[in-house]
Amino acid sequence: MQNRVRRVALTGGIATGKSHVLNVFERAGIPTLDTDAVARDVVRPGSDALPQITQRFGVSFLDADGSLNRRALADLIFADAQARRDLEAIVLPRIREKTNEWLASLDPGVHRFAVVAIPLLYETGGERNFDVVVATHCAPDTQLRRLMTRNSLTEDEALRWIAAQLPSPEKAERADFVITTDGSLEETVQTVLALIPKLGE
Repeated sequence: MQNRVRRVALTGGIATGKSHVLNVFERAGIPTLDTDAVARDVVRPGSDALPQITQRFGVSFLDADGSLNRRALADLIFADAQARRDLEAIVLPRIREKTNEWLASLDPGVHRFAVVAIPLLYETGGERNFDVVVATHCAPDTQLRRLMTRNSLTEDEALRWIAAQLPSPEKAERADFVITTDGSLEETVQTVLALIPKLGE
């Protein structure tokens, strides 16, 4: 029996289909973790990270209920590389700690592998902590259209968000496996299901 669950990172450019792919893994019975959800948890009101964020960025990034205005902060960090690095210095160690705790809690006698979705895997050097990397990828015009629709962005805003990350083709080139998501949702489902046995080898 393997002594730990195999660690699979799921990454890819923004709006290239990571959430859909992660959902397919989850429905197939694979343990999954979305670090975007972890990120929301570690900055919730009452967390030790939120005061550090407000100290760095100001209380103007808080909503009336004291929670973080993630959209306003996103607009800033996608336009300001230093602001993005400062936020990552606060949040990333906490996300990694929670992720490692979750992975360590899984029983390798039950699960061959687990999938963790990490949008900024390569940008933050996180690939060193995983055995396998799977990247989602789609055509640039598809990515742009999806992002504009999903986040109600103008074309200029969406292009700025995309430019703040490593290019999607570069992520795909560095990954062990690539899931192309230009086709239908069902085609992506079948691609993921076909990949599962390979990830469990």
